Amino acid sequence: MILADTSVWISYLRRTDAQLEEIFDLYLKKKHIYLVSAVFGELLQGARNRKEREMLQRLWGNMPKVKEDFLFIDAGMNSNKYKLINQGVGLVDSYIMAACIKNNLPLWTLDKRLQRAFDAINDGYST
Repeated sequence: MILADTSVWISYLRRTDAQLEEIFDLYLKKKHIYLVSAVFGELLQGARNRKEREMLQRLWGNMPKVKEDFLFIDAGMNSNKYKLINQGVGLVDSYIMAACIKNNLPLWTLDKRLQRAFDAINDGYST
């Protein structure tokens, strides 16, 4: 089980990386990718047409989702505590990290800044 952030979804949907696409397809088929509303909000915001919107909505309806209770509060607290804004990590990315932490899921991201911040925070939770 894993949570893929927006960067991974975009790469997958644009079919820019055959290896990522193959792995992602396998995870999707097995329903091993958990969804979070912030990622799908970003994807829907960037959907280019009705077909893309409908496909995203179908995925949203058919895949497992993380528990999102109080995640914006957790995200804001983590952002403040770890000074994430100073590291170039905004509230939506903080939200995604909080979703992973709260639901005990690894983060799959192509964003190096986000990965570094997540690793640092996650180390803090595991010690």
